[in-house]
Amino acid sequence: MVYKGRVKDGVIVLDKAAALPDGLVVDVFVPDAQDDGSTLFERLQGVVGIAEGLPSDLARNHDQHIHRRIKP
Repeated sequence: MVYKGRVKDGVIVLDKAAALPDGLVVDVFVPDAQDDGSTLFERLQGVVGIAEGLPSDLARNHDQHIHRRIKP
């Protein structure tokens, strides 16, 4: 289960009340400061489409092209 919240005066305050028992050990995941909610496309937009000279079937046969594997 994932609960979201915010830190207030050094204490994590959950957005919604949760019936968690006292003493329960929890893991706290802190997202990177760079995680601004943008999509992968938005973050990579500056490099999308700049590759040149790639095979036209690279998306379909990337494993064959990258690793020189032959399809069965």
